[in-house]
Amino acid sequence: MLPTRFTLEGGDGTDEWWDHQLDGYGTWLWALAEHTTRHGAAVRGAERAVKVATTYLSWFWDQPCYDWWEEHVDQRHVSTLGAIHAGLRAAIGTGLLDEAEAKAAAEAVEGITALVEAEGVAQGGHLRKWLGSDEVDASLLSCVYPFGLYPADHPVAVATVAEVERQLAHEGGVHRYLADTFYGGGRWVLLAGFLGLNHAAAGRREQALRYLDWMGAQATDSGELPEQVSDVLLAPGRFEEWLQRWGSVATPLLWSHGMYLMLADALEVRS
Repeated sequence: MLPTRFTLEGGDGTDEWWDHQLDGYGTWLWALAEHTTRHGAAVRGAERAVKVATTYLSWFWDQPCYDWWEEHVDQRHVSTLGAIHAGLRAAIGTGLLDEAEAKAAAEAVEGITALVEAEGVAQGGHLRKWLGSDEVDASLLSCVYPFGLYPADHPVAVATVAEVERQLAHEGGVHRYLADTFYGGGRWVLLAGFLGLNHAAAGRREQALRYLDWMGAQATDSGELPEQVSDVLLAPGRFEEWLQRWGSVATPLLWSHGMYLMLADALEVRS
């Protein structure tokens, strides 16, 4: 399988890590298209990478793989399917694919749509963490915004955002999922950004601002945002083991900063 970690120079990562995590390739295709549209210019040298990533996802989209959190390799995760769906739609729109590549990508997009409709929605009307489970995961927010598997006003989207907020949000911060034990299961800064963006996409500006304010309040004195904060834990008894294993919570985390900027931009907050 294609690797999941790379060096800053673009080579394969040298640390020991598992492969076969598909959401990153879908996200990259989506992000490349967004970047190209925003700046009105193609990224030179990206054509072959688009073709490779598209072919990879077209072949393997329906296979179990690691999720966003690098866990549960034996499951098919709905947030992963949402990322692939967005990435393949974006790849088709680039005009870089030949007829066969575009056809395979379109068939995969149709397959994801049908699979999620048939098996990815729980009895309560919200998206599932993975196929066969009725649990939710905060990564499901991406299926609404920014990936657009469902538009913000679709009943499944409305139910998913509401259920994630009901189960996982706490005073502006957002947990990953209820069974989380990583560093005790704290509240993640980047997930507050995702929930805020979903409120913004649905026209709920005040709710979105609340999450932006919480994100900003988690910055260190030097302005760095952490991966998660540990004041409210789902599994406090598990915090120390991770502290001993890997040290303190990752700070700064680029993803946290990126989500803060995305939400601030969506809300036109400039200072």
